[in-house]
Amino acid sequence: QVQLVESGGGLVQPGGSLRLSCAASGSIFRLGTMGWYRQAPGKQRELVANIASGGITNYADSVKGRFTISRAYAEAKIMVWLQMNSLKPEDTALYYCNGLTAVGKGYWGQGTQVTVSS
Repeated sequence: QVQLVESGGGLVQPGGSLRLSCAASGSIFRLGTMGWYRQAPGKQRELVANIASGGITNYADSVKGRFTISRAYAEAKIMVWLQMNSLKPEDTALYYCNGLTAVGKGYWGQGTQVTVSS
C-alpha cells in the first residue's frame, strides 16, 4: 500500500505564497508521476501540476508562472512540493496529492485546505 500525507495549507492574503508538501510512504516503488490536484466548492477536481519520475513537469494554464512542483527521494519517502506564489482568491480549494502507478492506479492524500482571502 501507499500512503500520501499533505501539509502546508492555510490562510494567505492575495499575492502571498504557500508551500505545500506531500510525503509518500509504503510501497513507493509502485509510483511514477506525482501530482497536485485541487477541488473548489461546487467544482470538479482539477489537475494543478504533475511531475514525472524523470522530472518532466506539467502545469495547468491557470497556474503557469506562479506555481512550481518539485520532488525528491529521502528517508524511504517520495517528497513532492508545490510552491505557490502570487496567490489569487480563485486558487482557494482543497489541494490533494496524487501518486500514479505505471498501470494507472492512483493514490490520494486526505487533502490540505488553501484559502486566499484578504
